[in-house]
Amino acid sequence: MRIRIAFALIGAAVLSLASQANAEEKKVGHRDTPMLPGGKWHVHDSERPQPTAVTPGTFSTQETPGKPPSDAVVLFDGTDTSKFQSMKGGPAPWKVENGVMVASGGDIRTKEEFGDCQFHIEWTTPDPPFGDIMNRGNSGVYFFGRYEVQIFESYKAGIYADGQAAAIYGQFPPLVNASRKPGEWQTYDIILTAPRFKDGKLEKPACMTVLHNGVVVHNHTELLGATGHRILPKYTPHEAKGFILLQDHGNPVRFRNIWVRPVKDYDEP
Repeated sequence: MRIRIAFALIGAAVLSLASQANAEEKKVGHRDTPMLPGGKWHVHDSERPQPTAVTPGTFSTQETPGKPPSDAVVLFDGTDTSKFQSMKGGPAPWKVENGVMVASGGDIRTKEEFGDCQFHIEWTTPDPPFGDIMNRGNSGVYFFGRYEVQIFESYKAGIYADGQAAAIYGQFPPLVNASRKPGEWQTYDIILTAPRFKDGKLEKPACMTVLHNGVVVHNHTELLGATGHRILPKYTPHEAKGFILLQDHGNPVRFRNIWVRPVKDYDEP
């Protein structure tokens, strides 16, 4: 009996020490340091919330799409188009073949709406190229239905600079042309900071950082307004969140592994 009691006491002591260690670990830091600008947290503040743990995704290969991060909203995983709808409100008309979504039947948009976000999409243009030099593998990703990152067959360039692959259409060409050959899978990773409006006026422009096949092609670029063909860009006030549109421009561009992560500000609940 005494041995059992001794073991019980030892076990309780170990649990108590572990609990104290965990408590101390959570409170590592300082409260007697200078306040950071904004007046909410001290430098190395022990009370500042820890970041949420996220399991990273995996990289894609030409043969196999990677896995999204654990907190991503998966828009297309190769099975169906249920996260999209037609621009008229009905089911998305794009076909799904062998785990790939093919542009056809008109533009589609996400059912869910997003603001600041990290957006990932993989796409490939037809091989051999389909269409003339001004319309080869033509598609696009539109945030809020109005800010476009161009999709195009640009391995050998061709179209005007602010209309080639990875251009912020009609405004900024990519810093470099990172295009792969027709028929090869390509990736966009787009970090969007949505524009801010106040009292019907632009307070802060939209901003994009874009990686094309892992290469930075836009570095925190401020958009001049909504994109479009042969127009000067301008801003029109809109809501803080909006749909993401994928364009059908009459070319059978294929898509896979589409996901998005809403991005919050620091310490935003």
